[in-house]
Amino acid sequence: MIFDDKRLNDISNNIELLRKSSPLIHCITNYVTINDCANAVLAIGASPAMANEAPEIREFVELAGACVINMGTLLDNQIEAMKEVAIHTKETNTPLVIDPIALGVSKLRNDTTMKLIKLSNPSIIRGNMSEIKALANLYDVYDTKSKAKGVDVSDEDIISQNNLEDNVELVSQLAKKLNTVINVSGPIDIISDSTNNYIIDNGEAIMSRITGSGCMLTSILGAFCSVTNPLDAAITGSLAMAISGQLAYNKTVYNREGSGSFRTYLIDELYNMNDEKLLKYSKLYGV
Repeated sequence: MIFDDKRLNDISNNIELLRKSSPLIHCITNYVTINDCANAVLAIGASPAMANEAPEIREFVELAGACVINMGTLLDNQIEAMKEVAIHTKETNTPLVIDPIALGVSKLRNDTTMKLIKLSNPSIIRGNMSEIKALANLYDVYDTKSKAKGVDVSDEDIISQNNLEDNVELVSQLAKKLNTVINVSGPIDIISDSTNNYIIDNGEAIMSRITGSGCMLTSILGAFCSVTNPLDAAITGSLAMAISGQLAYNKTVYNREGSGSFRTYLIDELYNMNDEKLLKYSKLYGV
């Protein structure tokens, strides 16, 4: 692994670029985390729209700097709206981030994910390692079924130093197969466009103790897709989220508080994130 200070310097101005342009980010997300996602997008410097009705989706896509599809709660009307987003982002060349939450749990989720990928040209696909293994299995990149645990990563799929090399290879192969950037979040993040593979070692375990940290990250990735290329968007967004999590956790421990306070501090740290903090705290490695 090689610490990549050149890539860090190249992406360090993306936060300022985002805040100067404040693009509209259209997010179809789930009702469990919709408020958190909207606040995360606002905190990082963009403007969220959370429209869910299919008849108006095309108009929102045409206004948006980027779009996000989060499959946390697959309602019938949402699926139709998701299809409209998939089709029209491809027609308009609008960046699209797909988050296949709980992929592998049901046939509906598997079929819907494959349909959305077929209809669109996703810039980034983000998930935990269980979801990404399930996706790789659907596309014959991985031949062992992942044991998904609802919306959470299964214990055996948690990214660690022991399984890092194999997981990076799988993610890289999947990125090549789907011609997109794959962004896997966990204690260690893996990001690949198949040619360039990166890991981010800024993870905090407390992230899994609040609902919506992954959903917020997906929406933040969408925000950065509006100002830079997908690979740099994935790296910048993942670093901003992970570093904010670290700083929020430190504040939570210092004040002897719990996960509720951490959730609030996380939004605060996203709001206060800047290029200086990105450069100071980042643990970005090329592999």
